[in-house]
Amino acid sequence: MDQKLDIIAIGESLIELSTNAKLSDAGCLYKSYGGDALATAIAALRMGSKVGFVTRIGDDPFKNFLLDSWEAEGLDVSQVKLTNEANGLYIIARPSLDEKEIVHYRKKIAPSKLSIDDINEDYIKNSSVVYASGVTQSLSPSADEAVEYTFKIAKENGITTAYDPNYYSKLTTPDDAKEAFSRINSYVDIMFMNTKHDAINILEIDSYENAIKKLWDMGISTVVLKSIERRGYYTGYNGNIAFTEFYSSDYIDTTCSGDVFNGGFLHALTHGFTPLEATKFASILAGLQAQGIGAIKSIPYKDQVYSIYRGNNG
Repeated sequence: MDQKLDIIAIGESLIELSTNAKLSDAGCLYKSYGGDALATAIAALRMGSKVGFVTRIGDDPFKNFLLDSWEAEGLDVSQVKLTNEANGLYIIARPSLDEKEIVHYRKKIAPSKLSIDDINEDYIKNSSVVYASGVTQSLSPSADEAVEYTFKIAKENGITTAYDPNYYSKLTTPDDAKEAFSRINSYVDIMFMNTKHDAINILEIDSYENAIKKLWDMGISTVVLKSIERRGYYTGYNGNIAFTEFYSSDYIDTTCSGDVFNGGFLHALTHGFTPLEATKFASILAGLQAQGIGAIKSIPYKDQVYSIYRGNNG
């Protein structure tokens, strides 16, 4: 691809089947797709960024659905490779605000075959930001190696790196998550963290201020901590920490809302926003996405988010 990309995300894709009924009662399921890094990529794309995605997908009946959907969005798929393993799948049911059912089928799936052989150095150099998560690292040792290799290339070439541990106890352990982070933390410029899961399990810190200062001491210049307890975001950069409230408390499904926030933040940052402005922008995007069901199909588009941002910020 000759055109310079704003953001490259590396990670998994999954088929998403969703319903607003209980799984035991559902007569049909809505087909879409998800995955944490992919949600970040599509969120930035729908805001107007030029985005590339690096993954492996299975050569199964879902292949054309995934590729056609991504190309229709405008996602650069030149680095998406096929493999014989199946595509992963998850089913999500949201019958009410108080009920949520998720079933995952993601063992030995196509993205687990990601490796350094899938990382094109020239492609990475043709971007402003590269993004990956702890979920990507947890897919397999070769995927973990691919993330480290990608971040190393980026750092050596002055390209901004962004990372979210995205700790999830069903995918990894605190010790494994700490080890994964330790392998790439010296390359990270922008860090997204959840105070409830990431900061506690990886940094062993429950204070937002101490967590941000710890990451600053590691050389990570920009930090966004997402706090469900305080219902907002702490943005730390240039020695300052600012708080931004969640855009809305009116939500239906928060699946991948944090990943959508990351995409909005990276889009804004690559389009002239300060980190604090980027947080405010991304909060709107994530808040709107959480008012629908599903990871990606509920991500809003550029005009709606920019209109609200401008109305709130003059």
